[in-house]
Amino acid sequence: MRPPRRRHHPVRCPTTGASAASILVSAAIPILLALALLSYLAPPLLDGERHLSLRRHSDLSDSRDATLGRDREIFRIPHGGGSVRNDLWTSRLSKSYMGCSNASNKYAAAAAVTRRGRYLMIGTSGGLNQQRTGVIDAVVAARILNATLVVPKLDQRSFWKDASNFGDIFDVDWFISFLSEDVKIIKELPKKRGKPFRAPFTMRVPRKCTPRCYQNRVLPVLLKKHVVRLTKFDYRLANKLETDMQKLRCRVNYHALRFTHSIQEMGQKLISRMKEKINHFIALHLRFEPDMLAFSGCYYGGGEKERRELGAIRRRWKTLHMSNPDKARRQGRCPLTPEEVGLMLRGLGYGNDVHIYVASGEIYGGDETLAPLKALFPNFHSKDTLASKEELEPFSLFSSRMAALDFIVCDGSDAFVANNNGNMAKILAGRRRYFGHKRTIRPNAKKLYSLFLNRANISWEEFALKVRANQRGFMGEPREVRPGRGEFHENPSTCICETAETISGGSLSQKNYDNQQRKSHSSNNDGEPTSYNSDEELDWSDLDYGEYTPLGKNSSNVTGMDYDTFIKIEDSELEDILSD
Repeated sequence: MRPPRRRHHPVRCPTTGASAASILVSAAIPILLALALLSYLAPPLLDGERHLSLRRHSDLSDSRDATLGRDREIFRIPHGGGSVRNDLWTSRLSKSYMGCSNASNKYAAAAAVTRRGRYLMIGTSGGLNQQRTGVIDAVVAARILNATLVVPKLDQRSFWKDASNFGDIFDVDWFISFLSEDVKIIKELPKKRGKPFRAPFTMRVPRKCTPRCYQNRVLPVLLKKHVVRLTKFDYRLANKLETDMQKLRCRVNYHALRFTHSIQEMGQKLISRMKEKINHFIALHLRFEPDMLAFSGCYYGGGEKERRELGAIRRRWKTLHMSNPDKARRQGRCPLTPEEVGLMLRGLGYGNDVHIYVASGEIYGGDETLAPLKALFPNFHSKDTLASKEELEPFSLFSSRMAALDFIVCDGSDAFVANNNGNMAKILAGRRRYFGHKRTIRPNAKKLYSLFLNRANISWEEFALKVRANQRGFMGEPREVRPGRGEFHENPSTCICETAETISGGSLSQKNYDNQQRKSHSSNNDGEPTSYNSDEELDWSDLDYGEYTPLGKNSSNVTGMDYDTFIKIEDSELEDILSD
């Protein structure tokens, strides 16, 4: 017979329910007080920090729920952040260098080398800054061919649909006069026996055509036809030339190409209004437009909606190959998000009191995408917020003139940030090197990617330390890129000289330098040039995407987007869209 089951009775506590609750409350009070003290002593979160995860990369989105609490605990962005530190705005080494583009003693004047009956016409392509590179190289090409240059024609049928002529954007009389000792330049072809000249012979030279290439391909035609028009003229001249030709490039780019008075005046007005708000300001070329993101093939955590929208844009161009978004991101081929740009700048030490001027078109995702950047830098400006609609009206219908205003403000900023390696970024980087090595920041996207990905696991102090380490070599310091390496417009090393003496004020102003260059180089002809009275008849290494060529294969700090893996066939519309 089975023994009866033994029953277990709970042991009763001698205390009553009320006294138990009293003991629990007494034990909890010290803990609550300790938590309150810790909360009081901890640094405050940014007002917009709760918005900082609105548009994370997909890898971050997958682990968002698991890490959000820890992110709030560890990754606290402090107020302030060192915006008054001098090294954030200037380089202590910049006073040791200055622009130098005067010709050598062996360089002959234009009158001695220009041959009669040789007229070179140029048709540029793309947006404002791509056209600018074409104009610069057109002057050098005319010098190589000993020809008279007709003022270049700007592309009016591209994606941008801007009907502006050369004289609507650039001061044409200054351009002709300043370069009178280099190349003979006229506004239009002379008439033959009172009649307009017949249609010129049209041809195109290969990408990066060398001086010998011009002499072999273009000169024989020029001698026979007397007038040659080179079309789609951008990046049609070799990157490396002999010293006097490189210095001629610099004279054209930094001194002869000057915006019209109305554009320059409005641009300076925007700079003055930024300076009225704060002594130093940052200009940011954000480049986060839908077409740009579709071209890059990158993914930013927007789910199926983002994939569908950007995929539809990508399908417009059959030349775009499918890409691996994660691989592109790891290799630094993707523009940073506005949030990531803001985190990089805060990590470098720019405080939330800094004012930012943003040069950009339509931002993908609109205000939602910009919200994290505005939370990090509440003082957020653009030409539309600084100027009235009436002030911008003369420029607003012309994309190149609006781009020129952004160019002027970015050039006049104390720190310029380029979120891609396009034409505007390259030309401004070179220009800022030439005029005193003004602070120019290019995100080291490849190194920053992993840091952004893992930021939830590290403290703000560690994050900021790694940002500063990763950005060494990407801050616009002198000699960041070895002389002769990379795109010449970005690294005009031939035109930058060391100086033993510090120039008063740190560097020559552009106006004073223009005047000095002009006195030592140009003739006294301040008017229009004299036309000839002649009775004679008058890959990406070879790909039309020089816009996104990085600094060079051998550079120590290559960044930006190298889209050679995406594009194999020329597509003029795509090139136009991405030209700046």
